[in-house]
Amino acid sequence: MFRRTFWFSTGVAAGVWATTKVNRKLKQLTPESLARTAGNKAIEAGHRLKDRAVGFALDVRDNMAVREAELGDALGINENPELPAPRRHTAIENRNHPKYVEGSAYQTYPYNRNEDH
Repeated sequence: MFRRTFWFSTGVAAGVWATTKVNRKLKQLTPESLARTAGNKAIEAGHRLKDRAVGFALDVRDNMAVREAELGDALGINENPELPAPRRHTAIENRNHPKYVEGSAYQTYPYNRNEDH
């Protein structure tokens, strides 16, 4: 009798275990669960990619600063850190035109390239 009870309870336990495993797997295969799992994996992949990109950008910035210092030393730029003032280039203008001559009655209008002619 004890032997039958043991095997009966073992069979019941195995059946309960198998049923719960199958039900869990079926719940994992529902469309909502699959979409949630895919979304979570995509977010994780995005975070990993962002972390790698940030690390890469920091490495590039550090190496760029080192290389600029090397080039500055090689060219002698670092010896005098003050740079000259930026040059301002003016457009070529005809100073003999009536609008530049003092006392001229020439009327000037601002030029607008976008206006229709």
